[in-house]
Amino acid sequence: MARYFSFRWVRMAALGAALAMPAQAQQLCGAHNDLVERLSAAFQERRVGYGVIGSEAVIEVFVSAGGTWTMLMTDVKGRSCIVASGDGWENTLAVIAAG
Repeated sequence: MARYFSFRWVRMAALGAALAMPAQAQQLCGAHNDLVERLSAAFQERRVGYGVIGSEAVIEVFVSAGGTWTMLMTDVKGRSCIVASGDGWENTLAVIAAG
């Protein structure tokens, strides 16, 4: 439980720091593989799904067993950015499938 809260505080601190930056510098961007490795190492997040945004980009959702989640957008040039993150993820796939 303490580990969950420490990750939550780290995530909140990182997001708080991003909000203090100028608007154009608020997203964390980098090479796709680097960001995926960081999500895995820091939060134990794994990709659970993805979707295509027209011909412009791909959105991926990464989730941990503890409920943290991150949405990563990768454009056609291969640049990836974290566009949203949080905790309290609930998997509703079973509900959708049972429909």
